[in-house]
Amino acid sequence: MQPSQRTVCGVLTESLSTVLRQPVSLTVAGRTDAGVHADGQVAHVDLPESVEPDRLVRRLNRLLPADVRVRAITPVPAEFDARFGALRRHYRYRVATAPYGADPLRARDTVAWPYALDLDAVNAASGLLLGEHDFAAFCKRRDGATTVRALQELSWAPAPGEDGVVVAAVSADAFCHSMVRSLVGALLDVGRGRRAPEWPASLLSRAARASEVVVAPAHGLSLVGVDYPDDAELAARAEQTRRVRVPGQA
Repeated sequence: MQPSQRTVCGVLTESLSTVLRQPVSLTVAGRTDAGVHADGQVAHVDLPESVEPDRLVRRLNRLLPADVRVRAITPVPAEFDARFGALRRHYRYRVATAPYGADPLRARDTVAWPYALDLDAVNAASGLLLGEHDFAAFCKRRDGATTVRALQELSWAPAPGEDGVVVAAVSADAFCHSMVRSLVGALLDVGRGRRAPEWPASLLSRAARASEVVVAPAHGLSLVGVDYPDDAELAARAEQTRRVRVPGQA
């Protein structure tokens, strides 16, 4: 929630409080930059056991605005934590390279890119970024927050059935502020031939944000999924995630 600003978390919290006639506190899997979409966001909230999940889904969606939907509500163990219990987050970034740009029906979640994109070069550069690193060069620093992340997937491929659309799949245990959009921006520069495939990985030695990295537009990015461990491992995972990490530390 942000003071004096409309956010998804704020809209959900207000609607839930109205439906349940009591204040609620929502915990989400992760924050997204303004303008980024989320079709796979996860949140948790403590509710009375008398609440019927299926009925609440219908009541809540009748009240929510058209641009926010709750697809399912599921009871979880008390140890579940939407934020700290997550194993990894999955994002997709959509780029249209066709001469006419993005299809009008997908223009809201697809960035029109006016250059050819060398997928071999982009994927070569992406592979060099995988693993646990300090991604300070690709993050907007927050006081007290670590920029060490384990990047588990970063790959680019044509979107099935869509001419001229390329999708970047990005997965990590967590992401720091603007990390995905900065990675995409750097890799788009590789794809258009402005930078060598080795350039993005060379920035990992930096201790501060790289000013030459262009942050890709927000609307091409979507959070599409969050993974969690089995119920028996939820508490241990949350405890592990709360530790501040340094490079190479388990």
